[in-house]
Amino acid sequence: MTLVVVGDALLDRDLTGTVERLCPDAPVPVVDSPVEVLRPGGAGLAALLAASDGRDVVLVTALAHDDPGRELAQLLRDAGVRVVDLGLDGATPEKVRVRSQGRSLLRLDRGGPAGAVGALTGEARTELDGARAVLVADYGRGVASAPGVRECLGGLASGRTPVVWDPHPRGEEPVAGVVLATPNASEAQHFAPGHDGALLTATTARARELALRWRATAVSITLSGRGALLVSGDAPPTVVPAPTVPCPDPCGAGDRFASAAAGLVADGALPSEAVTGAVAAASAFVAAGGAASVRVGRAAADAGADAVEVVERVRAAGGTVVATGGCFDLLHAGHVTVLQQARALGDCLVVLLNSDASVARLKGPTRPLQRACDRATVLLALACVDAVVVFDEDTPVDALTTLRPDVWAKGGDYAVDDLPEAPVVARWGGQAVVLPYLAGRSTTSLVQEAASRA
Repeated sequence: MTLVVVGDALLDRDLTGTVERLCPDAPVPVVDSPVEVLRPGGAGLAALLAASDGRDVVLVTALAHDDPGRELAQLLRDAGVRVVDLGLDGATPEKVRVRSQGRSLLRLDRGGPAGAVGALTGEARTELDGARAVLVADYGRGVASAPGVRECLGGLASGRTPVVWDPHPRGEEPVAGVVLATPNASEAQHFAPGHDGALLTATTARARELALRWRATAVSITLSGRGALLVSGDAPPTVVPAPTVPCPDPCGAGDRFASAAAGLVADGALPSEAVTGAVAAASAFVAAGGAASVRVGRAAADAGADAVEVVERVRAAGGTVVATGGCFDLLHAGHVTVLQQARALGDCLVVLLNSDASVARLKGPTRPLQRACDRATVLLALACVDAVVVFDEDTPVDALTTLRPDVWAKGGDYAVDDLPEAPVVARWGGQAVVLPYLAGRSTTSLVQEAASRA
């Protein structure tokens, strides 16, 4: 069964370049050699992120018959999202961000006022009726309120299909009976103004008002880097703090939160469990670079070529290339923590992965437990990993020499001087760094524990 996402899809277009001077006729930066990256935005991004979690995802949206609409549809197909198009009488909306060094300098919105959205089709109704759960990612451009769509969503919410609704101030309020509504703090204030007092007091009052008005099972108000507050029934509010992470670009964090929550609800999680998982997912997403880190169509089979492309693009834009390496035979919390920390050091992260033969020489004939292609696939599913290169040698010196990263990051309890790759990276002015590692997490200990329990 599928997770169906309903909402307004946008085309996000990032133009990233270097800034070294100001324009001579105005005090504005000159962006040199911008590199263009396209990705789905709005409900399209929410659908892509849900699909990246390994879910079967259908997106019910409205696309115009123009170049941006065709580009957006292809991006979604490449991401494994099935698109049900209601049709849009107007232009496909675009958000164009001009960026440098991980920050936005300017945003241009194209597409004008929202066009008329087509009515609910038989195909869309069939997908909605068969959904395991529905996420409404409303961006206020008419899909969630299109003829027949809102009525269908209301019927689902009042029945047995869990509906998660991420509202927008320009859109309509959620239908009655949603299992979870996920406004952010400013959206909640728009829908429920007039509550004064300390942050948690005012947020709780707004959440209770909205839960009552929307007849929602639960309302979760996201509080940016502070996490989320959840109200359900008359019970005291639940606060789910967010871990402290670097936040150079929070764009897309709301979509990551909503898509993760909806996916967990589809799995049968309670609203409190879904919100806890969503806070963790959104925090990891932001730490990895936010929406700017999203790439469509990456595959392990061409990871080596993709790594060169990623490095060239980042380097052309004046960004910092980070690399790390290892076997990653059984991915665990220690691995994920180091990968997220490494990605936060720059603008892309390339993982140099020991081949099967290399792992066997280092770890013994019983390893690896997973083939290199499977290990690479798991790594590429992480938002913090931009590319993977598999190498056959005992050390990744040749791969490092080819990619020439600015930073070589390793997790462990040793000094930089102990890293054999440090002098290699220093040849081109790179820097080797050691990242803190979560104690007690290792593949070897997991294998031993599994064997003892068996």
